[in-house]
Amino acid sequence: MTSLRDVLASNLKESRKKRGISQAKLAEKANITTQYIAMIEISRKFPTPEMLERIAKALEIEAHELFVVKPSSEGAMERLHDTLVGNIERIISDAVEKAIASKCKRQEQ
Repeated sequence: MTSLRDVLASNLKESRKKRGISQAKLAEKANITTQYIAMIEISRKFPTPEMLERIAKALEIEAHELFVVKPSSEGAMERLHDTLVGNIERIISDAVEKAIASKCKRQEQ
């Protein structure tokens, strides 16, 4: 499970890069140090709510967007695997029940 600090770090870096903004430029726009931005992006620092709002404003996004957990392809593959295994188990169980019922009918006759 990913920590909140790691989610923020990843989303901050992704948002910054998506906008083509360097750490230095973001720091300048948010009126904080480049080192502080770098420390957030490697999960070493966690900003105050006020600092988050300044960073989000500098990125021209809402602060809550920095905490959105995006589904991973690995998670999607695990869900697909679980669904497939569940479906296979159900199909086999149904087939076994039908075979047993059929065998019981034949024995009664």
